[in-house]
Amino acid sequence: MSKSDLIFDVIISGGGLVGLTTALALQSAGLDVCVVDALPFETQLASAFDGRSSAIAFANMRMLRALGVADRLGDNKGPINQILVSDGRPHDGLRHGGPGPFLLHFDADEFTGPEAGEPLGWMVENRHMRMALLDEARSRDHLTLIDTVRTQAFDFTGVMAKAILDNGQVLSAPLIVGAEGRNSPARKAAGIRTHGWGYNQWGVVATVAHEQPHQGIAHEYFLPHGPFAILPLPGNRASLVWTETPAAAKYLKTAPDDFFAAELERRFGTFLGELTPAGPRWAYPLTLMVVGKYIAPRLALVGDAAHGMHPIAGQGFNAGIRDAAALADVLAQTLRAGLDIADPIALERYQQWRRFDNTSLLAATEGFVRLFSNDLTPIRLLRGLGMAAVDKIGPARRFFAREAGGGVGTLPNLLQGELP
Repeated sequence: MSKSDLIFDVIISGGGLVGLTTALALQSAGLDVCVVDALPFETQLASAFDGRSSAIAFANMRMLRALGVADRLGDNKGPINQILVSDGRPHDGLRHGGPGPFLLHFDADEFTGPEAGEPLGWMVENRHMRMALLDEARSRDHLTLIDTVRTQAFDFTGVMAKAILDNGQVLSAPLIVGAEGRNSPARKAAGIRTHGWGYNQWGVVATVAHEQPHQGIAHEYFLPHGPFAILPLPGNRASLVWTETPAAAKYLKTAPDDFFAAELERRFGTFLGELTPAGPRWAYPLTLMVVGKYIAPRLALVGDAAHGMHPIAGQGFNAGIRDAAALADVLAQTLRAGLDIADPIALERYQQWRRFDNTSLLAATEGFVRLFSNDLTPIRLLRGLGMAAVDKIGPARRFFAREAGGGVGTLPNLLQGELP
């Protein structure tokens, strides 16, 4: 072994949001962790790198508090106090359009028990989340960050897995965690197959400033071409996730500001006063992806490397956080038992734990997309009646709110606010 070779307990391939969250979770479980990413971390902190924002479920924010990340976010996080779900059409200039007569309303004030006093969730811009995660990671012992190098190859065949970097360095560990996103090189190297399809929809992401305060209210507005989400950011700002046909989304990304603002007002309305687009826009295709398995010898997958879903429920990053929490619990128990970190029985437990939850979530988002992304009158009426029925049943509303917030089922220690 050369002097340039390094040995860790776990190597995490991918230093994005999920990769860094997983690194902090595993380091908190007592493991010596290394994170490798091809991009410079400073590039990922630039405001032009990623204009998206994430809705963080209340249980996941407990985990971020336990890891020290929530304190680093400071005022860059804002509570979601209510969620209003409605069906409708864009205004056509003739007083036609707007929200339909049926409404589904979730309110944090209805929480009882362990969730009492918590918001439904929190909104955080991804650039601020990256900074908080990176600052916390840089403060930790036994957490090594390596950027600006690409992993040329993986070797899972020996008693130690290896990541061979393009600078000639070889990293070794009993376990590699693939956290590089949907095109995960680690997953491909292990021969894990994927399945998926597109929705013939693109998501347009933008931030707007508005005159009136949003009061921490998020709006999920279902339009014929897909959902239009208005998500409350700190201050008088909102993050938009605007679903459109591919051609329309590509045009909206680069359209003149006055045209974009006019189309935005047709959908957004004027209930928050005058709207002012703030910052660049992004557009990307919406797809679903499932993997054949979450694990292979000396490999575990987390985040979008293991599952890719439509943003209709805002659960993509949340699912990755829950992956990290479950993996940390499993590996902490494995370490305490004195077993190999990549013990196959332990990894199988992680797979069973997360695959059921994520498959259920993928099926739910798929159903929502098919149900709500159309303009058929009978289906519009049925889904409106369904929303109205759920809205009138308090226990059902509270259950769905707790489910979306990650408070249902067997929770890993971190999602309960405790270290593994």
